[in-house]
Amino acid sequence: MGREIVVYSPTAILGYGFPRESAEKAARIGVDYVGVDGGSTDPGPYYLGSGENFASYSGMVRDLKVLLEVFGVEGVPLLIGSAGGGGSRRHVELTLKGLAEASDGKRLTVAVIYSDVTPGRLRKLAGEGRIVGPADPGAPEFRLERALNSVVVAQQGLEPFIEALRLWEPDVVVAGRSVDAAPFAAPLVVEGVNRGVAVLAGKILECGALAADPPAGSDGLLAFVGVDYVRLASPSPSRRVTIASVAEHSLYERADPFREVLPGGYADLSRVEYVDLGGEVLARGAFWVEAERYLVKLEGAERVGYRYVMVAGSTDPGFIERLDLIFREVEGEVLRRHPRARLYLRVYGRDGVMGSSTPWKSPLREVGLLLESIAPSREEARDALALARSMLMHWGWRGRKSTGGNLAFPLSPSEAYAGEAYRWSVWHLAELREPLELASIELLELSGGRYTRVEVAGGG
Repeated sequence: MGREIVVYSPTAILGYGFPRESAEKAARIGVDYVGVDGGSTDPGPYYLGSGENFASYSGMVRDLKVLLEVFGVEGVPLLIGSAGGGGSRRHVELTLKGLAEASDGKRLTVAVIYSDVTPGRLRKLAGEGRIVGPADPGAPEFRLERALNSVVVAQQGLEPFIEALRLWEPDVVVAGRSVDAAPFAAPLVVEGVNRGVAVLAGKILECGALAADPPAGSDGLLAFVGVDYVRLASPSPSRRVTIASVAEHSLYERADPFREVLPGGYADLSRVEYVDLGGEVLARGAFWVEAERYLVKLEGAERVGYRYVMVAGSTDPGFIERLDLIFREVEGEVLRRHPRARLYLRVYGRDGVMGSSTPWKSPLREVGLLLESIAPSREEARDALALARSMLMHWGWRGRKSTGGNLAFPLSPSEAYAGEAYRWSVWHLAELREPLELASIELLELSGGRYTRVEVAGGG
């Protein structure tokens, strides 16, 4: 490659919004690729299981419309990763619908990457012993029967994006679940950038201006990338990129800030040097380490019922002191009457955020309670929570001064329906024989708001 490749990330998540003037400034500077993340499974299993978008549909259409207006005329490819957040087929299809709505009848070639793992593929992977272990220590035990009743996706690496770009040079790539860096790093690899540098650039870009100062998830970031370096800049006059802002972002979603693991290997960032260029930062020294096996993470969400929630508070020292005992007694009474329900209590102000890992213990004057009830039917969940609320409100103990007043409620009604409930059933690593094994790739033509399938390629 004989020149810098410029990649623009307009926002942290498609649908979060961004200043149009930042995008227009980036376009005037000159951009080769626009990448944007559709989200992730960070918000829990609900979005993957239900098929709902993490960001709003209207926000996604708005963002797509601006990007097509600003960059489409210039023919700048747009790459979207982890469509809709969960990255399932339903999310991809909803994103395609939004793209058609935002296109205003324009003709576009669209490469689509599906990440769904079908029951047949799951059986094959499990039967051949290629589901090799949990992706994290807290992962659930893998049970094939549960996995087969779940929505399961494979977190794709760079290779499906690279394949689509090399085969068709599409105007837009819409991908299902994929690693955060993929829509930014893949085009850089196609252009000849060192894969380690490409992944470094991608990981910083994936959250837009979150790596700038002041940070923002709803503004953009530019990367000017050479063979062995990346220069980071903000298109917004109100933001700068500093060594500190990049360093802060290097700790984001990483157990190890010096190693960015992807399917097929990892980017070694332990020797990266950052140079302050006065509002911009240059980084060099990342390199790629190939893995012996090509592992992808499988994510699966299983529906377990319906959820009602309640928020309450207490300042009664006697109630707070006995809270765990009281809850166990109340829970026993509720489950005796509603044996299919489950109750979960979080105590904020004590250990609601970190649970048993909370490093401090201090006298409590006030606590906030989040109580949830999950049951196979909506009515059961509601009845169980209503009973628990009433019992907690009036539960007695020796020395109590009043028959009521254990709890204070900020809302009326005190219980709220929170939709269907899901849990992670699959959070495991699978070994692939080749990188495209669990990717389905096809080329569509969008014209007049309608899609036509042109060609199919790739793995499954």
